[in-house]
Amino acid sequence: MRTLLNGKNISIAIGVFVLLLTLLGWWWSFEPDLSDVSEKARTEAHTNHQSVVVGYTTTTALIHVIDTMLNKPGGYITNDLTPPGIVMDNMPSWEFGVLEMSRDLALAMRKDFSRSQSQSLENEDLAKAQPKLNFDSSRWILPSTEGEYSDALQSLRAYRDSLSNVGQSNSQFYARADNLRDYLKQVEKRLGSLSQKLSASVGTESLNTELAGDPSASSSTPQPSSVENKTSWFKLDNNFYEARGACWALLHFLAAIEHDFADVLLKKNAIISLRQIIRELEATQETVFSPMILNGDGFGLVANHSLVMANYISRANAALIELSELLNQG
Repeated sequence: MRTLLNGKNISIAIGVFVLLLTLLGWWWSFEPDLSDVSEKARTEAHTNHQSVVVGYTTTTALIHVIDTMLNKPGGYITNDLTPPGIVMDNMPSWEFGVLEMSRDLALAMRKDFSRSQSQSLENEDLAKAQPKLNFDSSRWILPSTEGEYSDALQSLRAYRDSLSNVGQSNSQFYARADNLRDYLKQVEKRLGSLSQKLSASVGTESLNTELAGDPSASSSTPQPSSVENKTSWFKLDNNFYEARGACWALLHFLAAIEHDFADVLLKKNAIISLRQIIRELEATQETVFSPMILNGDGFGLVANHSLVMANYISRANAALIELSELLNQG
């Protein structure tokens, strides 16, 4: 009788433990809300007795996005080796999307925004921060991923501090149309890749247009005339949440750019174009009420969340291309 009771108690304890892990994983799966980066920059500047100079808001946006990724409920989950983190895949995909967008901006700040011309010296703090963000996103042993990304945050804060120091001229942020256009071209490629991966959820055969437009173009190896694109069923939700994370990060960066590049955008009559891009991307952050990412046919009875996400991203990317052209005009 006592053995039966002990077995029952063990079963109850295991059940309670599994339930707690499930609830904890559910809580960790909530994505952070969008933040007002301009207000965040003003608050940070007031706390640190600094001035919101050009570039301060964009740097604050990058710091905030990375810091949120590391310190949200559950912390950084991608490299977890214990439950519930090890069995979660949606949030790690979201984190990777955030990380990819953050890497793009950090690189743009290092090679473009902080330099007056191609022959100028790069900023030492950004030269330290940018490689740190390229560290393996899934490493858990020393040096850990979180440690490397935290070091990048320290370097970004040091760069921001020197920006606001009017007595120091070594750190600069140049808000020019050419710098902004170069960064937006990289964002175009990132969004285009995300849109293609999402659109492949239904499986389509597309013609190979990689060499179109140049009769003398060639590739290193022969390529088929058509390609079958089909996302594995097991990667559908991963692609979806990677896109969600990337768009979440980009929304903060574009809001900061609207502030720091206000004069450039006003001169090019491009503020409305940027705000339209932001509006399109905000739609990607709507609540998903379905317990799982659905993958119905394009005109089927069941929704296809990947195609809906791809639609919003494609529209934002089209507007982004138009904005780049506006910035390229005299």
